[in-house]
Formats: sequence, structure tokens, C-alpha cells
Amino acid sequence: MTDRRSFLAAGAAAATAVTAATSALVVSTGAAAATAAARGADIAARVPDGLNPVGVRTAGVRLVPVVGGKYKVWTKRVGSGKTKILLLHGGPAFSHEYLEAMAAFLPDAGYEIYFYDQLGVNNSDQPEDPTLWTLPRYLEEVEEVRLALGLEQFVLFGHSWGGLLAMEYALRHPRVLKGLVVSNMVAGMQAYLKHVNHLKETLLPAPLLQRLNVLEAARDFDNPEYEQIILTHLYTKIICRLDPWPDALMRSFKHLNKAIYVQMQGPSEFEVSGNLKDWSLWDRLRDIRTRTLLLGARHDTMDPEDIRRMATLMPDAKAAICPNGSHLAMWDDQAVYFGHLLRFLASLRT
Repeated sequence: MTDRRSFLAAGAAAATAVTAATSALVVSTGAAAATAAARGADIAARVPDGLNPVGVRTAGVRLVPVVGGKYKVWTKRVGSGKTKILLLHGGPAFSHEYLEAMAAFLPDAGYEIYFYDQLGVNNSDQPEDPTLWTLPRYLEEVEEVRLALGLEQFVLFGHSWGGLLAMEYALRHPRVLKGLVVSNMVAGMQAYLKHVNHLKETLLPAPLLQRLNVLEAARDFDNPEYEQIILTHLYTKIICRLDPWPDALMRSFKHLNKAIYVQMQGPSEFEVSGNLKDWSLWDRLRDIRTRTLLLGARHDTMDPEDIRRMATLMPDAKAAICPNGSHLAMWDDQAVYFGHLLRFLASLRT
């Protein structure tokens, strides 16, 4: 009990000291400090919604109702600025965490970004309802999130599966979009499968490729040997080329909801047998009229030539390829990746 009282007393003293120091800082730095504080202010919710505390600052975190209010998803605002960007993570069913690199570049450039975990993943509700894991339902979710966050004339960013989702959203809701960024995603599953399996066949030594083919033929995708071959000999070349991998990426792998991934994608990166297997948008790219940046990478699971081809089929799109990057070029070719992204975002301001 004595230790607890000492701890509380010390905490109170520290809080008083912090308050005094903060007051002194504001007084001494004047208007410049006030402006900087306002730019990064964590604004408290003012309207009751049954999910978020009213009048309490939450570090930009807000829970948003989806599926007609039946469930909730986690969102987080970082930074402050006129241009607002909603980030759609990949998977399906990875988490927002591997996109944390965005917070190292965009807020400092004056952009307001919104992370969110899609339903079924990480900080969001995780109902065990297979009927929820479909493209049309996730499209409805993106619109529910947009409305709840009050985003108008915003930039929609999507990576991988998130890029698929972003293109479909742009076809349905073009009027609310200021810009579109499709990162490391092609316009059809067959194009993706052709390239990623070509990489598998050319990058793996013959004995490992033969063993992988045996395991795939046996549908033994959960075999530790299969996972070890994939992770060690392929993912380090085509998913992320850094060593070690960033902690944010490791956390995303840890929080993958495999049931959703299998239902929508399939049992592995090299087989699409889920409900996305027939997805293709090649013949509808001409209808995406939102100003678009298509980001790809030389070592990506998506063919850079397909990314370039997409740009020729869209009315107002530009392709940019990161020469040293892979599927996660925002990590393993950062300077080039964010150079392209920041220039595109700046062009939307004019």
C-alpha cells in the first residue's frame, strides 16, 4: 500500500510538472506554437453515437458502425490538412499496421490520413459469419466508413486487395473522390496469377520448386515446410526485400484473419480459388475517370507491365514503377515510392 501511495504521489507531481511546462511552452513560443499544436490536435467527438466517448480525446481513434450498425470497425486519424486520405489495407484480412509507413511521410507534408481495420481484422469486430466476406459487402463498408468520418472530396488509397476495393469504389462513387491511388494491384486475378506463378517457377531452385508443387498438389498448405519455403525463398524476394522485415509488417502477419483470406483469396498466394477468383476489371477501367496514380514495383507479385497497361486504359491515370521495390515498395523502396505519391498528392491541390 505504501508503494502504491508513493507511486500515485509521484504521478500527481509529474502531471503538475508537465502541465506547468506545457503552459510555459505555449507562452514562450506564442502564435507559432499554437499553430503547430492546432495542426496536430486530437479533436474530441462532439456528437453521441453510442460507440465513442463524447468530449474525450482519443488520439484520433474512432469506432465506426458498419453492416447497418450491427458491428463496428476501428479507424484512426493521423495529422491534419485540407486533403484527406482514406487508406485501404490489403489481404484480404491483413491489418492496417503494415501501412504505418504512411504516417512517416504524409502528415508532415500536410495531409490528413485515416487508417482503418476492415471488419474481421485486428482492432475491428471479428464476427464468425461467412456471408460477410464478399466484395459487395466490403464495398458497402467503405461507404459506411466514409459517411461516418464525414469525408468529401477525399483521396482513396488502396494497396493490393485494398487497391481492388478502391477501383471498385471509384466506379460506384466517383463524385466524392478527389483522387485515387492504386498501389501494387492489377485489374484482374488471372493476370496476377500468371505473373506470381511465373515468379515462383523462376525464383525457386528446382528441388524446392518440385517439393512445393508436391505439397500444393496434396493441398498441404498448412504444412510448416510449405510455409518455410514460401517465407524464406519467395516472400523475401517478392513481398518485402528488407532484412529484417519491419515490425509493422510482422504485426500484420500476426493479425491476419486466415478464414477470411481463404474464403476470398484461397489457401495460398499462388492460388485464387476463393470468391474473388473470377474478378476482372480490365474492360471497365475506361469508366474510372477519377485522377489516378498506379504504383507498382519491379520485383512485385504484380507485373509492372500490367500496371503500365492499366494507365493506358484509364482516362486520367499515370503509372509509376519503383525499380528496387517489391509488393511492399512503401517499405523496401521508400524514397522512390513516396516521391511518386507526394508529387501526385501535390498535383491534386492545384
